[in-house]
Amino acid sequence: MRSICFNSKTSSFSMSRYPSPARNSISTGTPPRRSFSESLIEQSIEAATVLINKWNPETSTYAKVTSLFYESKSEAMKFIRCVNDLQKSMHAMVVENSTSEKLVHAQNLMQIAMKRLQKEFYQILSMNRAHLDPESVSARSSRASPRSSISDYDDDGSVSHDDEVRNVGDSIDEVEEVSSIAMTDLRSIAECMISSGYAKECISIYKIIRKSIIDEGIYRLGVEKMSSSQINKMDWEVLDRRIKDWLEAVKISTATLFNGERILCDHVFASSDSIRESCFTEISKEGATLLFGFPELVAKSKKSHPEKIFRVLDMYTAISTNWVEIDSIFSFESTVTVRAQALNSLNKLSDTVRSMLSEFESTMQKDSLKSKIHGGGGVHTLTLTTMNYLSLLADYSNILADIFADWPPPPRSSLPESYFESPSTDDSPAPAISMRMAWLILVLLCKLDGKVEHHKDVCLSYIFLANNLSHVVSKVQTSNLKYLLGEDWIAKHEAKVKLFAANYERLAWGPVIATLPDNPTAAITPPQAKEIFRKFNKTFDETFRKQSSFVVSDPKLRDEMKVSIARKIVPSYREFYDTHRSNVVGERNVGLIVRFAPEDVGNYLSDLFFGNNNNSGSTSVSSLSSSSHQRHSWSRA
Repeated sequence: MRSICFNSKTSSFSMSRYPSPARNSISTGTPPRRSFSESLIEQSIEAATVLINKWNPETSTYAKVTSLFYESKSEAMKFIRCVNDLQKSMHAMVVENSTSEKLVHAQNLMQIAMKRLQKEFYQILSMNRAHLDPESVSARSSRASPRSSISDYDDDGSVSHDDEVRNVGDSIDEVEEVSSIAMTDLRSIAECMISSGYAKECISIYKIIRKSIIDEGIYRLGVEKMSSSQINKMDWEVLDRRIKDWLEAVKISTATLFNGERILCDHVFASSDSIRESCFTEISKEGATLLFGFPELVAKSKKSHPEKIFRVLDMYTAISTNWVEIDSIFSFESTVTVRAQALNSLNKLSDTVRSMLSEFESTMQKDSLKSKIHGGGGVHTLTLTTMNYLSLLADYSNILADIFADWPPPPRSSLPESYFESPSTDDSPAPAISMRMAWLILVLLCKLDGKVEHHKDVCLSYIFLANNLSHVVSKVQTSNLKYLLGEDWIAKHEAKVKLFAANYERLAWGPVIATLPDNPTAAITPPQAKEIFRKFNKTFDETFRKQSSFVVSDPKLRDEMKVSIARKIVPSYREFYDTHRSNVVGERNVGLIVRFAPEDVGNYLSDLFFGNNNNSGSTSVSSLSSSSHQRHSWSRA
């Protein structure tokens, strides 16, 4: 019998058991093609009648409670082939006699078969929700090469997928195997129903079940429909939590939820591009639009918080890094609104970042210049907050480069010419984000300059500038800002720190150095030596008392400054001390004349720049100088 049935794999008839049409026409004198065609049609209808009625749930209790595809895979495949053959026979009968009783009977059989397949399609989708979840599907398959469903089964109806599983070895677990079998069965049924003219019934079942899975997945990921007013009314902590949930949702939805659904849809409806597009669009469009619309609501909200810009950048990063996958999953013309929503959110997010940076600059510009320098010239709060902000922003340098790529840079005249010399040149201009960061730091430095411009204590002003610029350079060196600004920028500003320190040293400690003769060992009279000791004592005491309240925050800079000051004072004073102390030993109250031993001077200088108050500093000078001198006198006696 099978030798004369239509073979779905070869799309041809086998006539090996029949004489040639030519010989048949000679011996009978009847048209051979018609008798042959009628024979095929009758056999097809007979086979269909037996098998379809067997699985008719209206006439068989067994068929009502039993699943064809779960009960017998081989019989399920015979059922599919039988329906396909019946469909071909019906086409042939329409051509020969559109009112024949056989055609009516075949149509009734087809309706019964479609109801059966509808039931099977629904059962497979419903019973395999766990195995057809997007994660299992996306892990198992790829949209690149959908396979023919009929060829997934051998001629005897056994599932060739078992061979496929054996070929890939143990890498596919049980869940993936069940998922693969279910996908193959769904595709077989879908192709049969579509080719038989029952696409609408098949699609309706598929859309209802699969859309509920997508909608449930979106909800479980914490994505809900919200309005701008709801966003504006939220406390920042609540909104921040929702943003974090959204960031995780984008990652999961692009990698598994929508990706898995697209794979499944492409596989099941591989025989029809239009059907798989319409199915996927109706299933995913609403959830995807909701997902990618959330960042736009956040971007447009009036909610203000220091952390907001970083969350906005996180959302921009999430969409931009997943854009290739988003564009691939929603590549259909009917899903263009999803892609448009994602792009619109990107644009709104980038506008928000630019606006917030402009507001940040404006806030710096408005910072009062009249505020006093507190804390012994330490790092100003404006410097701390600005550099923390910019160093964190630098972690998003690649994203910011994209956002500011088409943003006009600050006017060239606004930046120091030295910045344009390196790292940028006319041939290779600095990236827009590098220019923007350099500009914001320049605004900060200008504000710091303004704070010391009218300050009466010039020494404190230089300490203040050295501290703050040193902090700026340190934050640049220890963050991604170093890649944006470059080594030349760092070197030039390090040189400025040293210049501020040198100016401080010259103004603060120059008078102390000036009390000592250029040639400390030159011969002088005892009264002259006494006067030099007296001037040194007085000037050093006053200077130390004043400078002991100053602070240098950076340990490295603090040590460098102390060492530099000590090298200019201690060796010269030691030479003078060793040479001329003997000239005043016979004087009364020699302890008042020679108050400081060289070691005392070194000890005092080592205590500098920790921010001691004036009174404690003065007291320590008096007590330490007295005790140190007594010990020294005793040791020299």
